[in-house]
Amino acid sequence: MNASALLDPIRLDRPDTDIRKDPFPFMIAHGQLPDEARGELERDFPKYASAGFFPYDPADCGPAVNALVEQMTTPQFASAIGRYLDIDNLGQYPTLITLCRALNKRHGTIHTDSRSKVATALLYLNTQWPDTSDGCLRFLNRIDSIDDLAAPELKPLYGEFAVFKRCDNSFHGHLPYEGERRVIQVAWLTSEEEKLRKTKRGKFSRAFKKLFGALDRKLGAGRDRNAAHKTRAE
Repeated sequence: MNASALLDPIRLDRPDTDIRKDPFPFMIAHGQLPDEARGELERDFPKYASAGFFPYDPADCGPAVNALVEQMTTPQFASAIGRYLDIDNLGQYPTLITLCRALNKRHGTIHTDSRSKVATALLYLNTQWPDTSDGCLRFLNRIDSIDDLAAPELKPLYGEFAVFKRCDNSFHGHLPYEGERRVIQVAWLTSEEEKLRKTKRGKFSRAFKKLFGALDRKLGAGRDRNAAHKTRAE
């Protein structure tokens, strides 16, 4: 498969792409990856031993995933996204890439993302999903209700894509879910210092979870469906 054909900004213009400006700017786009790349991307996705998002390391991934990450972080792709979100020159900002293979039930509480993020994109890679709303991405109208949807929820299936501008009301989350949920996340950050700090924190989290994964699962096992956490001033 031609690696350059993995991600094409032209696909964002599909007629079923959902672009919203209220309550905050976001976009949901379907079918963003070619069917013929499914096998390679599944094979090359990192085999993390713990749940959660971890900083991207090319050594963890195979060539197809590395090629996809490279394309997701080009200035051209950022500019295409920025036009939908009304963000000028999004490609000028440093990018932080994190990947997730699986989640625990504590993940997905309602939040806005930190103030150090300009925008966040999520590209999902699950080849199948159970008949449930659990684990499906929801953009929300307020912080205290996971059911007050600003748009239809998005199942984390192969090629599904979501991106949003970080705002003080960019509430999003999902119902508690435990299991495999493959996603590549790209965040455009306000500074290189923030990228370094978040990368260090992510590496520490990965090391911690290797040692205390069972505790991590136990902590969130009974979280409330409307659980939320306030944004850190960072």
